[in-house]
Amino acid sequence: MDAKVFDARPCFLGEGPLWHPEREQLFWFDIINRKLLTRQAGSEREWTFSEIVSAAGWIDRDHLLVASESALLKFDIETGEHEGVAALDIGEGRRTNDGRADPWGGFWISSMGKKAETDAGAIYRFYRGKVVKLFSGITIPNAICFSPDRSHGYFADTDRGIVKRVRLDAETGAPVGEPEVFLDLAREGLNPDGAVIDADGNMWCAQWGAGRVAVYDPRGAFLKAVEIGAPHSSCPAFGGPDFSTLYCTTAREGMDEDALAAHPQSGMVFVLEDAGRGKAEPAVLI
Repeated sequence: MDAKVFDARPCFLGEGPLWHPEREQLFWFDIINRKLLTRQAGSEREWTFSEIVSAAGWIDRDHLLVASESALLKFDIETGEHEGVAALDIGEGRRTNDGRADPWGGFWISSMGKKAETDAGAIYRFYRGKVVKLFSGITIPNAICFSPDRSHGYFADTDRGIVKRVRLDAETGAPVGEPEVFLDLAREGLNPDGAVIDADGNMWCAQWGAGRVAVYDPRGAFLKAVEIGAPHSSCPAFGGPDFSTLYCTTAREGMDEDALAAHPQSGMVFVLEDAGRGKAEPAVLI
């Protein structure tokens, strides 16, 4: 199964795809260029922010929760205006990275050093108006996603090639106990980037440098891979009317002229119809 180009605008660091279930519309980010992008009725739209933005959840039909370097923002899709919802104190020289809404209406967001300094990253959770740090000592945090039965949350350190999972409290969604290793991909030389869990509990994990989205069952066994037409596949998302369509962002970061000439579609967003059985992302409660 090979994906095709959905949007041909080349992002330097495409990330954070989000399918808005009420609008039936895909949003995504070009992190380094501080942009939020979308397609609406076949037309291209984009917004540029004063700070790096990297991930979002949906609040209602007309608003997104957008993570910037210093705050979580309530963003008006129609007007482009935004206002602060909660401050993010992630430290100087850092930026946000991967993020996703959890099934309780919370929002997990990660941070990392702007030069990917070792162990400079962390994962935070916004819930009921407060931001709490959950995990630290991560170099490149990614793959934030949640099992459909709400029992576990997942996250990765791309730098170490490790995906971990942690039990979640059934009432509040807060982590319980210490995270455990779910996937150790370092021995295969694979770099787990963004990920999403489908309706059957399978993890669809974009693998930076491998040009693919790999699928693992709830026990961590490899099932299959979807080839993406650019080496730096960065994050998948399910969408479409029945959530069977797979989207995946890609990047041009770290590629020289020869690499870009060999892979001219790098940075574009790809799509594959009838890929699997996804599910809608939950709304963020603010």
